[in-house]
Amino acid sequence: MWDWKPDILGAPFEQTTLPLGEDNEGEVVATLVRSLAAPSTWWRRLAGDQRELTDVDVLYVHGWSDYFFQRRLAQFWTDRGANFYALDLRKYGRSLRPGQTPGFITDLTTYDEDIAAALAAMGFKTDRARADRRLVLMGHSTGGLTLSLWAARHAGVASAVVLNSPWLELQITGITRQAVAAFLQLTAKVRPMDVGPQVDLGFYSRAQREVAVADDAYEINLDWRPERTMPVHAGWLNAIVTGQHTVEAGLGIDVPVCVMLSQRTWIGVRWSAEALTSDTVLVVDDIAKASLKLGRSVTIERIDGALHDVFLSNRAARDDAYATLGRWVDHMLRP
Repeated sequence: MWDWKPDILGAPFEQTTLPLGEDNEGEVVATLVRSLAAPSTWWRRLAGDQRELTDVDVLYVHGWSDYFFQRRLAQFWTDRGANFYALDLRKYGRSLRPGQTPGFITDLTTYDEDIAAALAAMGFKTDRARADRRLVLMGHSTGGLTLSLWAARHAGVASAVVLNSPWLELQITGITRQAVAAFLQLTAKVRPMDVGPQVDLGFYSRAQREVAVADDAYEINLDWRPERTMPVHAGWLNAIVTGQHTVEAGLGIDVPVCVMLSQRTWIGVRWSAEALTSDTVLVVDDIAKASLKLGRSVTIERIDGALHDVFLSNRAARDDAYATLGRWVDHMLRP
């Protein structure tokens, strides 16, 4: 039913296109990428197969102005016996079609269609868990917000949620945020395609390049993940703020949640070496506080020296991030 083809990342990655109909910009699709763990055959078990996640499937969703390209992240899971799937949402990355506004959406619940299509290809339903397989949701930044909201609306489907610097809170708070939210809501109704000022100075992309390590190499498609973020439209930002307000009211996610964040934030107008060891996108202390509204069991892990994507940080920080996630996974997902 699903036509799996070789992915741009090379073996063992494959991809399949998920048709989602049409909108005013034409054909809409999502793309599901997978890397499958070696099966737990009888001879592996006889030889003492110690992998404890052979009944787990992971669904990863990227952040804003992004797509999936992290091979090592997939290997982290497949080495433990889990199957890894990554979803390029509509109008992002592999799913972006000519003439489309990259990443544009006016309601985060629209992504329910993308996620439902991905889960169907993985053999899951959206209204109940499988008896023989466990589902782990993993999201970065905006993807973390999207999956948190989805998990809250679809209780009982996932077994755990892992969030990598989720965008749960706007970078401004209090009265200022309320005023911005009201303005955005009005603008989104009458001029949803209005473009806001470019505030990304390219420091995050530069930091990733400068801290890259040879044994975790990756190549970036700049058409899909530009040096500075894609244009921010009023309708899209209103959708984000609306989702964040929902988080603030409390989501009540009914499974364990792991939130991974940098230890510090640095936001400046001139390049500084601090960008190499900080989150230059989010105010991480605010995100840590907002994370407590996600559910009844939330673990917050702060990674010293981490970037906004903790798994793309300098070697020491990324190794710490993988070790930290490994400890959480081994504890929370042990059969």
